[in-house]
Amino acid sequence: MIKHKVFLGVTCLEILVLSFLFLYGRTTVAARNRDEIPAKKELVRHLQLTDLSLWTEARYTRNPSQADIFTPFQDFPSSLEHFPAGSIIGPENIRLSEASKSMRP
Repeated sequence: MIKHKVFLGVTCLEILVLSFLFLYGRTTVAARNRDEIPAKKELVRHLQLTDLSLWTEARYTRNPSQADIFTPFQDFPSSLEHFPAGSIIGPENIRLSEASKSMRP
């Protein structure tokens, strides 16, 4: 009889704590966005940055628009993908013949 009361009490306490953390997180993020986003936009405009860096792992996953199709294999041609970001970003839809034409001097 007492076990279910303890269980319900702990469950209600956990729900209250999670609700508090959720609301605190939302208000904190909203306040940071209100203060930091305009400053970051100004910095991007001032430095004339173009693309967003998605991951910090490998050269070819930092900014997929700046990497060619051979970049993942330049360290070792038959190596397996060992960065998690490489499995999320798929290869671009280009033909190999078009890529080789653009790589010629």
